[in-house]
Amino acid sequence: MYYELSILLLTLLFITVMSLWVRPPPFFTLFAGALFYGLASGMNLDQVMIAVIGGLGKVFAIFAIIILSGAIIARTLQAQGLIEGLVADLQRRTGDSHTLSGLAGYLFAIPTTCCITAFVMLTPVLERLGNGGENRKYLYLAAVGSVLSYTLIYPTPVVIPLFSGLGEGASPLVFDLVAIPLSLLVLFAVILVFRARSVARGEGETRDEGNDAGDQAWSATAGGIHWRAWAPFLAILISIPLFYLGFSLSHESLIQCIMVVGLVTALALATPAARTAGLHQGTKHAGLIMFDICGAGALGSVIVSSGFPQAVFPGISGFLPLVVIPFAFTALIQAAQGSRVVSAVISSQVLAGTAIAASLHPLPLILSVAAGTCVISYLSDPYFWLLQRTTGGSVGEVVRNYTFPLCIGGLAVFAASLALQAALGPVG
Repeated sequence: MYYELSILLLTLLFITVMSLWVRPPPFFTLFAGALFYGLASGMNLDQVMIAVIGGLGKVFAIFAIIILSGAIIARTLQAQGLIEGLVADLQRRTGDSHTLSGLAGYLFAIPTTCCITAFVMLTPVLERLGNGGENRKYLYLAAVGSVLSYTLIYPTPVVIPLFSGLGEGASPLVFDLVAIPLSLLVLFAVILVFRARSVARGEGETRDEGNDAGDQAWSATAGGIHWRAWAPFLAILISIPLFYLGFSLSHESLIQCIMVVGLVTALALATPAARTAGLHQGTKHAGLIMFDICGAGALGSVIVSSGFPQAVFPGISGFLPLVVIPFAFTALIQAAQGSRVVSAVISSQVLAGTAIAASLHPLPLILSVAAGTCVISYLSDPYFWLLQRTTGGSVGEVVRNYTFPLCIGGLAVFAASLALQAALGPVG
């Protein structure tokens, strides 16, 4: 057990060093990590490469249609200036820039299938909400909101692999009935803290009146509900019961079909120029995301093929409670490489089929792993550095406004998973 654990820790250290100092694209870091771990654990090169190929193929099959559809939807809306319409609709209904920012990130991260994509597209709009440096708080809230929905709501690229690997017999609908109120509760708690801090500093809710171009663009979207902007998302929602009841699809097939419906709706309503831009830019962006996720599949597959779960988890369970192990293991993976999808993919692959997964109810198990992807959002997290560059804040400021709220939120979700496991009891 100790040898296998030491190899894993060395691999995570290797990945961390490459991510922070060499900074190659994440796919190459994860691929190199897979080779390092496989060869160090005693596998020969042929065994390692077969495991790598299997992991790449499995992850691509699960995510290709979903990621591509979400990326094209987002880029098509952006090409038509409809992101402003979405935010304007939310602003009229919330009446509060703090709530608007958090909810915008929360809502937009789900159909775009990427929390960073949602943030990048919302940034130009949210920057108009405050004077000078005030809009930093809105950007942080949008980031926190996007991570909470991205890590906790089905269907997102974080939760999908958790259901595929750990959710046997569980209903995505029942999971969301727990996860949506829980994630919104955490989000609104964060919003209240940000709002209280603003009041304490005497900051208002005014927008930047000196930005004439921004004001004109905002005003142009102010009348009525922007149905064309909301149409792809509404089509996805409406198609869920239609496919589920009419075709009795499994959750793996259902998510593919509803994302295609959203994609077709976005393209059908787009202008020819926006359709072309959305297809080209969305495909390029989806390709980058897919390579990173497939790299995670490769590393996870090699870890499983090495016999790590059978060698390590029985021994760990002797001194750690079973309910803690999935959370702690995922948090360790997250700290090493920073990508929440990568953490979810690797954890689902490694934990699937173990006695730990078999002993826990799938719903709190999935919540526990999802919580583990939130608690360490620090230097290895690409989102951390994107926020630091976008806001111009110090590292300490990003920690206070992004890392710390997500850590508290992750711990709260983990506590909820423990309570749910206690209420549901062991499986079987």
